[in-house]
Amino acid sequence: MAANMYRVGDYVYFENSSSNPYLVRRIEELNKTANGNVEAKVVCLFRRRDISSSLNSLADSNAREFEEESKQPGVSEQQRHQLKHRELFLSRQFESLPATHIRGKCSVTLLNETDILSQYLEKEDCFFYSLVFDPVQKTLLADQGEIRVGCKYQAEIPDRLAEGELDNRNQQKMEMKVWDPDNPLTDRQIDQFLVVARAVGTFARALDCSSSIRQPSLHMSAAAASRDITLFHAMDTLQRNGYDLAKAMSTLVPQGGPVLCRDEMEEWSASEAMLFEEALEKYGKDFNDIRQDFLPWKSLASIVQFYYMWKTTDRYIQQKRLKAAEADSKLKQVYIPTYTKPNPNQIISVGSKPGMNGAGFQKGLTCESCHTTQSAQWYAWGPPNMQCRLCASCWIYWKKYGGLKTPTQLEGAARGSTEPHSRGHLSRPEAQSLSPYTTSANRAKLLAKNRQTFLLQTTKLTRLARRMCRDLLQPRRAARRPYAPINANAIKAECSIRLPKAAKTPLKIHPLVRLPLATIVKDLVAQAPLKPKTPRGTKTPINRNQLTQNRGLGGIMVKRAYETMAGAGVPFSANGRPLASGIRSGSQPAAKRQKLNPADAPNPVVFVATKDTRALRKALTHLEMRRAARRPNLPLKVKPALMAVRPPVPLPAPSHASSTNEPIVLED
Repeated sequence: MAANMYRVGDYVYFENSSSNPYLVRRIEELNKTANGNVEAKVVCLFRRRDISSSLNSLADSNAREFEEESKQPGVSEQQRHQLKHRELFLSRQFESLPATHIRGKCSVTLLNETDILSQYLEKEDCFFYSLVFDPVQKTLLADQGEIRVGCKYQAEIPDRLAEGELDNRNQQKMEMKVWDPDNPLTDRQIDQFLVVARAVGTFARALDCSSSIRQPSLHMSAAAASRDITLFHAMDTLQRNGYDLAKAMSTLVPQGGPVLCRDEMEEWSASEAMLFEEALEKYGKDFNDIRQDFLPWKSLASIVQFYYMWKTTDRYIQQKRLKAAEADSKLKQVYIPTYTKPNPNQIISVGSKPGMNGAGFQKGLTCESCHTTQSAQWYAWGPPNMQCRLCASCWIYWKKYGGLKTPTQLEGAARGSTEPHSRGHLSRPEAQSLSPYTTSANRAKLLAKNRQTFLLQTTKLTRLARRMCRDLLQPRRAARRPYAPINANAIKAECSIRLPKAAKTPLKIHPLVRLPLATIVKDLVAQAPLKPKTPRGTKTPINRNQLTQNRGLGGIMVKRAYETMAGAGVPFSANGRPLASGIRSGSQPAAKRQKLNPADAPNPVVFVATKDTRALRKALTHLEMRRAARRPNLPLKVKPALMAVRPPVPLPAPSHASSTNEPIVLED
């Protein structure tokens, strides 16, 4: 009965999804809706899986500093992995959830320097927090409820001076005397002077226009003049005048008029006081947030002084009574029975007909967390196409703590200790799209790529399973269908069963005799075509009109006349281009400029086929085409009978005259 009774202030589990972990929340209010249901206004607490990777790295550095300062005992990698599941981040975000979604109680405490982290693992449903997460600003800040213990937070008390020993310290730098109890005035004379100071303060408020608006009556002005700020000013005046009453009274009323002393209660307007009460209702006594969001024109000291003076007013007493009456009208506790409905992720029978529960699950699957093969109940976990499952105990751990008991390779356990940013808090469905071998420096470049980059690292068991379970794996079929998923866990489980029964003789491996590297390089050099050299020093006259006509077309291949480049017995390469390079003649027809997308081309070479090259391909036999495709670097011998010579088509005369008749000489 007591376990199912939930009260205001309890930390509880909320379930918003059948497959996701529970939400950890703190109950602030229990309200009854119009239709009779109970809603809980809760404070949100976040797990490591709910925040970004940059904030996780910040939390890791904070955890390392805490371990160094508090001198925590060493823990194993598995314990460190599970401690990340016990860490929460407090927030000031509120939300309303149905009370029927509560799934149990838990305990959340502020991490103290005297705590031992390993003790949290020994207790069930126990969490801790040390940082505050802002979901809007996406920041992590230290909680202000820190207990300052240690010598660095204590004052240093000097030794007591002996009798007759002089104090050589500079008293002006250390402190200033504001009142002398051994003064010559009596208590009655001091009280009379304080009454005079109040009267002067009341008269000063009557002369001040702003004060007469705020305190229109004499009683309000007298009450304002009787506040502590007036008494402090009067006693300070006595101290500065050597406790001479005549001089002190003349100081209270100088030549310009009486001195008016105001505190924060008088300086603040009514609208500013309303803003402060609204901010106090939202943030509590967090004066930094109150100043930042509501009163940025006020100083922090002014807000703190106003708060303590506001607590002495009737306004504070009235609000306190209203809150107490409102709290009495609200629900104090609610009874939620134990949730007994079956989970949709529960696998009723393994290997049954395809359906909602356990559809398509194969025999031999193990638990993704503890790798056990026997469990009273199994639960589907992760994407349906991966066919992952958890045993009963690991499923409860996943729902409560939001992770697996043991770190897997996908969660970053296989990375070296040099990697500072661990992703051990991620689950397998979240980490399957990230490579565990990606460093923090290259993570931004990896995410910027269009296609996913991954690294496959096989283990010895995987390599053995490929040979022992060829009938299940079907490597040829899997190679033809690389997009089809392979149930690696089932194959490994079957391999572990067949491995003890396998023959102990080693497999026969036929080594492949490879040629030495020098021989391969020599063959490649011999097969590479030589680049024809043009004799230097030859001057080729070219008309300026030709230069203007062909300008801008050097970056792309254009269609050209077949007769200008081909002749009887001219060797062609496999793509139809002659090996001899030369300057195109002026009889070449003007080509239309083509716009090519550089991203579509696999390399900087762009080939544009002509009608003659297409006809040449059709004339080649199938055997010649295959031979040319296998060795594209070798020249292709074209039979003279296949080459038809057509008369060249002359270019039309230019429509405009040349700017000069002198030829332009280009030297190669």
